[in-house]
Amino acid sequence: MTYKKTTAVIFEKPGTLELRAASLRAPSSSECLVESQWSGISTGTERLMLTGQMPPFPGLGYPLIPGYETVGKILESPKGSKLTPGTTVFAPGSVGFTDAKNLFGGSAQHLVCREDKLIALPEKLASDGVLLALAATALHALRRCESVGPPELIVGHGVLGQLLARLTRIIHGISPTVWERDPARRPSNLDYTVYDADQDPRYDYGVVCDVSGSADALNQMIARCKPGATAVLGGFYSSAVTFDFPPAFIREINLLVSAEWQPQDLKEAARLASDGTLDFSQLITDVLPVTHAAQAYDRAFNDSSCLKMVIDWRSI
Repeated sequence: MTYKKTTAVIFEKPGTLELRAASLRAPSSSECLVESQWSGISTGTERLMLTGQMPPFPGLGYPLIPGYETVGKILESPKGSKLTPGTTVFAPGSVGFTDAKNLFGGSAQHLVCREDKLIALPEKLASDGVLLALAATALHALRRCESVGPPELIVGHGVLGQLLARLTRIIHGISPTVWERDPARRPSNLDYTVYDADQDPRYDYGVVCDVSGSADALNQMIARCKPGATAVLGGFYSSAVTFDFPPAFIREINLLVSAEWQPQDLKEAARLASDGTLDFSQLITDVLPVTHAAQAYDRAFNDSSCLKMVIDWRSI
C-alpha cells in the first residue's frame, strides 16, 4: 500500500533519467521517514547504472532510484528513538520505494530508512555531509592496509583520492604521493605531492592504492613497487582488472581488494568530520537544484572540472 508519493530521480532504463513521482510504503517500527536536503552524485556506480554498464549486482534492475549520499532531516521516527524529528542525518540510501528498485534509493525528496543505518550529524556540516560515504570508503581502505602499513602512493585525485590522502595524514602522519592524469586535478598548494605518473621518480613503493577505478592502473603501480610490496584495489571496476604477470612475479606483489565501507567506517568518518578533524573543504565544486537533475548528472559525468556534484532538494 502506498503511504506517500514523493519526487525522485529515476533511471527508467539505461540512458534515460527522469525526475518524477515515486511511491513509498509506510515506515516500519524500526524505520524513519527522512526529508532530503542534499544528495551527492557518484561518478562511479551511478554512471555505470545510468549507462547500463553496471556489472551484475544484487538488486539491480530498472526503473531504479540511485543514490547513497543523502543528508536530510528526520520527519518521523520510532517511539523512543534518539533520532527525534528535526535531527539532521546522513542516509546511505533508502528501502521504501514500491514502484522502482531501491539501488540505492537515496536520490529522492523523502526516504524510508532503517533507523540503525542513519548517522546523526551536526547541522553545520550541511551539504558537506554527503561526503561521508566517500570518507568511510577511504577509511575502509586504510583499515584493509593495517597489516602492511599506510599507502605511500595513491592513484587518482578525485574526491576519494583526496580524502584518502587527507586521512592518511590524519591517522598515520605521513604525506602520500598521488598520481593524477588530469592537470586540473594537480594543484600545487597541497601538503602532499600530486604527479602525472611519468613525472614520479620513485620505484620503491611498499604500499600503493588505486582509487581511480581505472582497470589499467595496476600495471603502472606494480612497475613502481619494491619487492614484497602490496597493491590495493580500492576503486570500482566495470571491466576486467588484468596485469602483466612477470613484473608482479619478480617483485612477489601482494594484492588486496578494498570494498565498500562497513558501519564502523561510517561512524568514524562522521566523528572525524563532526569534530573538525577531517576537512571537507574544496571537495564539493557544484550544487544544482533538483529541478536541474538531468543537467547535474550530465555535468557530473562529463565535465572533469566538476569534482563533486550535489543536488539541492530544498528547492522543491
